[in-house]
Amino acid sequence: MAVAKMLDPIIPGLAPGSSEDATSQLPALDAMRRLGWTYLGPAEVDRLRGGRRSEVVLKEVLRAQLAKLNRFEYREREHAFTEGAIEDALQELAGMPDEGLVRTNERVWELLRLGKSIPQTVDGDRRSYSVKYVDWEHPENNLFHVTEELEVEAAGSTETRRPDLIGFVNGIPFMVIECKPASLPGGKVPVEEAISQHLRNQGASEIPRLYHFAQLLLGLALNEAKYGATGTPLRFWHVWREEEDAEEALARLVAPCPPAELAPFAEAFRWTRLQVVREANLAAYSAAVGSGREVTEQDGLLHALCRPERLLEMVRRYTVFDGGERKIARYQQYFAVRHAIERMR
Repeated sequence: MAVAKMLDPIIPGLAPGSSEDATSQLPALDAMRRLGWTYLGPAEVDRLRGGRRSEVVLKEVLRAQLAKLNRFEYREREHAFTEGAIEDALQELAGMPDEGLVRTNERVWELLRLGKSIPQTVDGDRRSYSVKYVDWEHPENNLFHVTEELEVEAAGSTETRRPDLIGFVNGIPFMVIECKPASLPGGKVPVEEAISQHLRNQGASEIPRLYHFAQLLLGLALNEAKYGATGTPLRFWHVWREEEDAEEALARLVAPCPPAELAPFAEAFRWTRLQVVREANLAAYSAAVGSGREVTEQDGLLHALCRPERLLEMVRRYTVFDGGERKIARYQQYFAVRHAIERMR
């Protein structure tokens, strides 16, 4: 039985398919956990960003990762960067000035890919060395966190917006995900509504700062799922079709899960004003996944693009900026390039 059908009757007062938390958001959160992302409750994320709702970078995490990932060699000896150098690198990224939505996103992308040159002095000899923000070659050296319903302060306002899911890589918000229930009233297309939410949030008076850092955007609606990038118009969001055999991996993604494994999610369900409904959603979802669930389109997209190694590959090697637009490869282009490289080898 599909998870959506199992959940809807359990939430009193909700029409079938109307529970966004239970039918899309919680399955997505659970899938990311199984793909290797560590869950952080909103309270912990707030602590890591110093309680500032306008801050979207988890500076405490990034600072520690910069120190961990970076060393430089001088006269055949390895040295750690100074605290001042680490702080300079952090501020270079976190303090990126706003030069417009896509242009700022491009500058962030370039910095993430190329790193920051920082001068260091050893034995009176001053030279510049590169500090990297992401270990592209070894995904396992990076930290991957996911949180939900993070409050982000709108530009020039004390009002906040709450993107459904945010995926952080080394404390940097790499992914923003909007979820919608499997059906909506009035003939609305759920996945298009999820994308429209992204587009609204990118507005100058909304939360563009979050999208300056975002490297991949997803719109999920259980049986529909599309991806795009900062600045991508609605018509250019695409589905993904995996060419590689993913049946076994997807089966693991939806395999039976002991409810105890979902216990950490409960923290997030206590802070919201919708506590009763959301705790019911969590309880219902916990019961549903205890015996497994069906694979959906959003599971396929999450598996294809949110695996740490695939996400880093897409950001680093399959993204271009062209004519003021950010473009991410379609699945046909991605697999064609990989086949061509393999044939050359």
